[in-house]
Amino acid sequence: MENQKTKRIRGVILTAIGLKRLQAAIELAEIQENNGERFTQEKLSERMKVSTKSISRLWSVTTGLDQRTLKFCFSAFNLDLRKEDYTCCDKSGEFYRGFDYIHLLDNQEIIDIDSDQDHVVEIERRQIHNSTKNSCVYSSLSTVLKYPSGPVPLDSIYYIPRPPIEELAYREITLPGCVIRIKAPKEMGKTSLMFRILARSKALSYRIVSLDFNQVDVAILRNLDKFLRWFCKSVSVQLNLEPKLDEYWDQETGSKVSCSSYFKNYLLESVETPVVLAFNELNRIFEHSELAQEFVSLLRSWNEEAQQEETWQKLRLIMTYSTEFYIPLNLCQSPWNVGLPLHLPEFTRSQIEELAVRHGLNWQQNREVEHMMEMVGGHPALVRIALYYLCRQKITLSELLREAATDLGIYRTHLRRLLVTLQENANLAEAFESLIDSERSISLEPTIAHQLESMGLVKFQMDGITISRQLYRIYFSQHLFNNLTFPGIRKTNA
Repeated sequence: MENQKTKRIRGVILTAIGLKRLQAAIELAEIQENNGERFTQEKLSERMKVSTKSISRLWSVTTGLDQRTLKFCFSAFNLDLRKEDYTCCDKSGEFYRGFDYIHLLDNQEIIDIDSDQDHVVEIERRQIHNSTKNSCVYSSLSTVLKYPSGPVPLDSIYYIPRPPIEELAYREITLPGCVIRIKAPKEMGKTSLMFRILARSKALSYRIVSLDFNQVDVAILRNLDKFLRWFCKSVSVQLNLEPKLDEYWDQETGSKVSCSSYFKNYLLESVETPVVLAFNELNRIFEHSELAQEFVSLLRSWNEEAQQEETWQKLRLIMTYSTEFYIPLNLCQSPWNVGLPLHLPEFTRSQIEELAVRHGLNWQQNREVEHMMEMVGGHPALVRIALYYLCRQKITLSELLREAATDLGIYRTHLRRLLVTLQENANLAEAFESLIDSERSISLEPTIAHQLESMGLVKFQMDGITISRQLYRIYFSQHLFNNLTFPGIRKTNA
């Protein structure tokens, strides 16, 4: 039998364990030495004594570095390079262990390392599947890759930053009395970003309180006094303070004054460090208009007080809400025109390429990204769902795109949710169907246009409004009626 050539091992790559250790050390240094602001590539290059190109290869988790370079990177942040921090890859870029670590870490499973050996544990190499261009790095990936549902965990390799969003948020949270408003349609990454702001706040030794309005009973949401007492008690519990509502509640001055007094004179006076109060899915209270009017005006008054009151400056607010919900509030009484607004954009082509790489796919040399974006644009959830199914090898890219806009496709749940919303609002359905029938941009009544954009269904162009992605045009052309009239709609001139 002819002897087979043994491939020479060339370079090492970070495992998820090593990546997590190094990123944590860098973040700590940023907080201690750089006022919490991110180090630039140039700053990291100077500190690590390696080129910016080497740093890019380091973060890619796909391209090998020599072990000496990796030691420089770790030692720059007072870390010793351990055996579990890296693994080997060969010249062709085939991985030995890296993606196993990444996906197992995402599932919070423990990797056993043979600590008795002085070299990297010898592992049976798993070849990259070359049968199709869309094959994943390991056939065993299907046993560890989780379906992308809900926020992306803090230690997940699948979180893709969208500069300068994160940097703006990290800087803003350090400002006294700040308000950060994160708005976007559903499944765009609002909660994932909020988690990272809270993690940065915790690293700064701030006290963290996180409230999810989806957990509030409807009976509480129907009564302002009950809601504000629930609110104050929930914050007390998370700050590990004894609830003392009755000592501060006064029926004669009202619930809002009582709530403000409780926060200022008890909660904020009882802590030494800033308190970051995060509201997740604040839009839940908009189902109860009277409560919404009262509560948001209260939050606004606190923000105004923080401009001059030192005690209120301890309070920093983070609010996430889905733009799909229409907010019929007087802007002068709402917090929506104060603080830092962060509107989450869709992924760019390069960000989708990076996410594909992290799934073990090589989409940098072919047109897979273009084909994907032609159908779903850069919608984070839709892109991640596609990558999940491609990695599970349950579907090819061509099959995925062919079935995408049908009730048999992988996006059927997402599409049906939007369809229900349109069916419940005839004006929106009529306006949207006019876009389906038009081959060019048109003009819509401003409120209708805003609501459709807030749902992610349309986008504004220089000459009008058009459907945001081909997926919606194909699907809704088959599910909305064609015999509707469209009052108030005027097409633009060519």
